[in-house]
Amino acid sequence: MTHVVTEACINCKHTDCVEVCPTDAFHAGPNFLVIHPDECIDCMACVIECPVEAIYADADVPAAQQSFIALNAELAADWPTISCKQSPLSEAAHWATVTGKRQELKYP
Repeated sequence: MTHVVTEACINCKHTDCVEVCPTDAFHAGPNFLVIHPDECIDCMACVIECPVEAIYADADVPAAQQSFIALNAELAADWPTISCKQSPLSEAAHWATVTGKRQELKYP
């Protein structure tokens, strides 16, 4: 099993989860984080730390968010690893409450 970052992270990009990951499984894009499925050891430390509840075990990803399972794997292969906490995006507080923001995802 692996964990998956879902839509709630888009335009927020809190990195509390990154700081606790023992395997550096997180990868960062311009406005989103993903988890590399081959690097995640299913420790669940990141789930507790995510302030917007964007991280799920792959078996528990809500039906409407299932596409994020493949998207995490795809983007993790291209995006750089992130292992240190950084400031969230400037409008994270606003975006944390927005749903239906998949179209906001930026690819480098």
